[in-house]
Amino acid sequence: GQLQILMIPQMAVDYPGTTAYDFNEVLHKSILFYEAQRSGALPQNNRIPWRGDSGLKDGCDQSKDLSGGYYDAGDNVKFGFPMAFTATTLAWGMIEFKDAYLASGELNRALDMLKWATDYFVKAHTAPNEFYAQVGDPAADHAKWERPEDAINTVRRSYKIDQNNAGTEVAAETAAALAAASIVFRSSNPNYADLLVTHARQLFNFANTYRKNYHLSVPGVATYYKSWNGYNDELLWGAVWLYKATNEQTFMDYVVGNYDSFGAGNLAPEFSWDNKYAGVQVLMAQLTGNNKYQDDMNQFVQNAMTGIPKTSDGLTWKIQWGPNRYAGIQPNYAFIATVAGKVDPQSRAQYVTYAKNQIYYMLGTNTRGQKYVIGMGTNSPQRPHHRASSCPAWTSTPVTKCDFSAMNLQGPNPHVLYGALVGGPDISGAYTDDRSDYISNEVATDYNAGFQSAVAGKISETG
Repeated sequence: GQLQILMIPQMAVDYPGTTAYDFNEVLHKSILFYEAQRSGALPQNNRIPWRGDSGLKDGCDQSKDLSGGYYDAGDNVKFGFPMAFTATTLAWGMIEFKDAYLASGELNRALDMLKWATDYFVKAHTAPNEFYAQVGDPAADHAKWERPEDAINTVRRSYKIDQNNAGTEVAAETAAALAAASIVFRSSNPNYADLLVTHARQLFNFANTYRKNYHLSVPGVATYYKSWNGYNDELLWGAVWLYKATNEQTFMDYVVGNYDSFGAGNLAPEFSWDNKYAGVQVLMAQLTGNNKYQDDMNQFVQNAMTGIPKTSDGLTWKIQWGPNRYAGIQPNYAFIATVAGKVDPQSRAQYVTYAKNQIYYMLGTNTRGQKYVIGMGTNSPQRPHHRASSCPAWTSTPVTKCDFSAMNLQGPNPHVLYGALVGGPDISGAYTDDRSDYISNEVATDYNAGFQSAVAGKISETG
């Protein structure tokens, strides 16, 4: 309980973080977290013994095969918008820091991790102007506490966008994900890379031609992943990734022509599933060398370092969930700073140090010695708000029922959700490892995307 955590003695901590962490292990375990989030028929090399096949009937309500993809967080919904952002961010980290994945021996697993998402997006893109943006009714899902496997043969609701009910944000973000992934697969699987580019082009064209906020076309998603800042950022993001993937000038012209009028010249408050402007700034600075974009990029990182509130021991702390679904942990700032350091050599040392300190904080270099990544030893979270890992193993015979009694279970989750980053502390730095406190203890695929990519950057930096 809370009292126990508050009584942990203050640890002597070296700032700005000189503790030796095994970042190869951190990268390895983050990939394991994605494997624990898989939906669909699991591969023979599945490494998560307490997970099994699930969601095999997804898409059956529309006579489509929409099995596969990732469950979003501690729930069992496949939300396409944050899933696509997750894939884009993971792919970006693999492009920038491929050497880290090679050095850690994790490249093949990372390719599998990314392909699990992109295979699903290709399936979900059922016609040039038709895309299945979500599977599972979020309200119905959140009213239950069950393993994904418990609903293996349940036909869940599928939500599509098309030209009559468009969804610009999710179509453009998926275009970005597929374009970014095509770069990752270009050398090892060129035919697959071509396929991804074909789908990315069509999805971008769909997004750009039929402009509409996706939450107006996907019932119920606004409660969870409403697009608060509109779709202009995703249109720029999709176009800049298509330029990076194809080198076709029309995509660059689109970004240059719309950059200011679409709002990319302004200071972005964050880089997140909802807001891609900072990513556009970094990529444009990298691709063009133009001072305008570099200035915008630097303004974003400088604001992250000095303008965003911090806990007393140094964690960049944006917002307590609120409308944008955030907790204290902000790994995406660290990732953007890491890439920005490559783009601007003059600021490199400063940016890399900032990113390192954020990562170290998440791994336990803070005044409480509290780790926010599961399965990393003493003081790691043990009670994440996560259905599958909180339930008895589905493989037991007879299968033990899983319901809200599992959420209310005293003690650690029966299964260790290795590598997952939890929501994190409040603004004072206080944290309670409590499954029912979903603000501090939910995990999510988008949390880990920026974190994993920043960790890859750390490995790349140190060689």
